[in-house]
Amino acid sequence: MAITAPHSTTLALAHALSAAESGFPVIPLSPSKLPALRSPHRNEPGSGATSGQRAGGPGMCRGECGLPGHGVHDATTDPAAVRALFAAAPWATGYGIACGRAPHHLIGVDLDVTPTTAASAHSRAGDHAGDHAGDHAGGSNSAPDPTPDSVAALQQLAFQHLFTLPETVVVLTPSGGRHIWLSGPSGITVPNSAGRLAPGIDVRGAGGYLVGPGSVTARGAYRLAPGSAGLTPAPCPRALLRLLTPPERGRHSGPGGHRGRPAQGHGLVQFVLAAHAGQRNTRLLWAACRAYEHGFGDSLLETLVDAAVRTGLTEREARATIASASRLTAGPA
Repeated sequence: MAITAPHSTTLALAHALSAAESGFPVIPLSPSKLPALRSPHRNEPGSGATSGQRAGGPGMCRGECGLPGHGVHDATTDPAAVRALFAAAPWATGYGIACGRAPHHLIGVDLDVTPTTAASAHSRAGDHAGDHAGDHAGGSNSAPDPTPDSVAALQQLAFQHLFTLPETVVVLTPSGGRHIWLSGPSGITVPNSAGRLAPGIDVRGAGGYLVGPGSVTARGAYRLAPGSAGLTPAPCPRALLRLLTPPERGRHSGPGGHRGRPAQGHGLVQFVLAAHAGQRNTRLLWAACRAYEHGFGDSLLETLVDAAVRTGLTEREARATIASASRLTAGPA
């Protein structure tokens, strides 16, 4: 029997209240996995295209106006506030859990089910989180294993950096991937990233959110993996935490300005040029994400397009993949 929208909303609210009771700040999500409530500033002069932008100034309203519709900044653990958010969004069929917030300081490690491509990047943009990494409504207790590439990459990182993933909450996604939940220490900010650790591994940290277990989306239900019920996010291993919080690079490396950028950009271009059939989009997306994360994606764009075309991609495919990288690294996913 199909689940109607009202039933989905009722279930989502129930799961969201349970999560809030356990200390996870939540917001209602639409079936597309995006925040269900639109910005109250969307029609104000000067608001631009950015959700939640404050009219008449360069700053961003993060809920100081007192109105709902500020995405992850609306996230709360207060039961009355949670009910009010869902009452304002009766079309919501899921909920998001804000990462990086006390008391859990949640970190999500998202293992993709298929190698990252431009097409999968489009579908993941509203996930998690952000979609980054969160269920138990509907479906069986089994799911296809994530792609061997993402699993092998995580195992290789663990081997190289001498850490072991602890027993923790794992959420199965409708596509067959999984989100690994970890807790971080207070005072440490883990940024969102797409494929920075390795292709196929995304991270949701401060400013991002995860789809909560029990949510129903257009692609299916998110559910807790067997053995996850009753668990809380385990502390992130120190070695992994160091990988998730790379040291900030100085904007200026000397009197000449950004001296480190040409060499780094050259390495990313060579990474793309070394791609073989079946990995061209993956390598291009990874390289473009790194370039945008370090602030020189736009300046490297044409060089990356040229390199991708030389490997066999069309210019249109290359530009679409780089555009996906720009969106994925622009803010919360």
